[in-house]
Amino acid sequence: MALAVGSAASLAAIALVELVSLLNTGLLVAPRARVQWESLPWLVATVTVLVPTLGGLIVGLVHRHLSPAGRPLGPPDVIEAVQFHKPLPGLRSGLISTGTAALSLGAGASVGQYGPMVYLGAIFGGFARRLRLGVPNLASIAIGCGVAAAISTAFNAPIAGVLFAHEVVLRHYATRAFAPVTVASVTGYVVANVIFERPALFRIESPGIAHGYEFVLVAALGLLVALGAIVFMHLLMAIGPSLARWIKRPELRTAMAGLAVGLTALALPDVLGIGTSTLRFATIDGAFGLGEVIVLIVAKTVLTALCIGAGFSGGAFSPSLLIGCLIGVFFWTMASGVAGVPSSGAAIYAICGMMGFASAVIGAPLTCILIVFELTRNYDVTIAAMVAVVFSNLVSHRAFGRSLFDVQLARRGIDFSQGRDHAHLAALKVADYLQAHAVTATEDDTPSDVTNRLHEHGWREAFVLDRDGALLGVFTPAAHGDIGDLEAGTVAARLIFQDTTDLAEAMERLRGFVGDAVPVVSGESGKYLGAVSEADLISAWLDESARLRKEENASI
Repeated sequence: MALAVGSAASLAAIALVELVSLLNTGLLVAPRARVQWESLPWLVATVTVLVPTLGGLIVGLVHRHLSPAGRPLGPPDVIEAVQFHKPLPGLRSGLISTGTAALSLGAGASVGQYGPMVYLGAIFGGFARRLRLGVPNLASIAIGCGVAAAISTAFNAPIAGVLFAHEVVLRHYATRAFAPVTVASVTGYVVANVIFERPALFRIESPGIAHGYEFVLVAALGLLVALGAIVFMHLLMAIGPSLARWIKRPELRTAMAGLAVGLTALALPDVLGIGTSTLRFATIDGAFGLGEVIVLIVAKTVLTALCIGAGFSGGAFSPSLLIGCLIGVFFWTMASGVAGVPSSGAAIYAICGMMGFASAVIGAPLTCILIVFELTRNYDVTIAAMVAVVFSNLVSHRAFGRSLFDVQLARRGIDFSQGRDHAHLAALKVADYLQAHAVTATEDDTPSDVTNRLHEHGWREAFVLDRDGALLGVFTPAAHGDIGDLEAGTVAARLIFQDTTDLAEAMERLRGFVGDAVPVVSGESGKYLGAVSEADLISAWLDESARLRKEENASI
């Protein structure tokens, strides 16, 4: 299964990259294609504005009219499917999202290719759900295999592919998952690097760190890129809802974002597309002046947030690499060029900047460190990148969250900020554990009738309801002795759950509770729905915790 999924995901990722490259060349987005037509500047200018604008219009129309999901799909959807053992959104939605991603990237939108590649790899892994092989967690592991192969193919970095799948998607290192994910990642590397001999994203030959004090500079750079990443993620999260309020039609939102990219590209063509050429060029000492770097950082940050927020299909990983790289170049220029501090060259700071920024965005510090090592094969450079990544994540994790994906999931009601187990418990609602034999009473019942029903069912408390079914309180015969009126013996419930209360919240609120059961009421109408016993809630919590431990520690 790992061999099949890894091969298919790798071939699909290569096909996506080649399709985007073909579109970039044909639509004059690629720098080389633009140079070939520089003798006709009016043509280049017209195409620069029209292509991303029309591309955005088409992307918006396709999502609105053809996609059941109605939006681009990406890593958050993969994480949700794997963590809660759910199927991915429909195949049609996935294929349309991949197609619009190719069009978005091909038309020059300021989005990334790795998010769509991750989802494309997950699609092939998702096919394993249809196989009835009796292997525990087969679908989730297969999706992890597809994701690992896609990352391995993209970066020629099989170890990073394995770690990305475990850090971001699976979130555990059980041997049952680790072995096939490793096989799939290596398969992706073999397909891309051995069979097709595809070049890596970038190759940098560096002698390493020349001065010991530069590790302090790299740590300061990590803090700087953390601030940049926090601004970028906040901007990205804020623009989408704002655009939705201002512009109701989704196709107009993407067309507007494409127009903004096109107009900016008239003066700053480096903002177009993925920016791979700019990324490679920036690692050369003195390739960009200080003013150019500042303008590029601001423009790429704003346009990427605008394009993703407007609804273009694409990820944030590729733009994060470029923005972080440019921040690293800016830092190097200030330290070496302005302050006159001797350094090891722009490439070191570009690498540290890009990985510190990207790790804060995607929440995968180990992956980013391993990407550096696999691309440079240099321990000094890798250690420097490690320092930048650590300091960047220390700040971004506290100020924003573990990753952009986690915050996006939190907006859907899936909160991983308190751990994987808490998120799983929060997905279980107490309303699913209602007791079938909970005793209820009305104001018209006599205390003796209610007491008899309690004895018949073995309960000590009855929940008293009014004529509309709303909860009035709890009646306990032993607590009130011989009384002639049920209402006189009814007291307010010590604890009440709503139908939206989840198991994690319930377990926290049960601290100090004593009683048979907790009444559950409708959050909208306030009507009594039933009651859950403390024993049932504890059993559900223990069962879910045991399932997670078994998944996280399973051998082959």
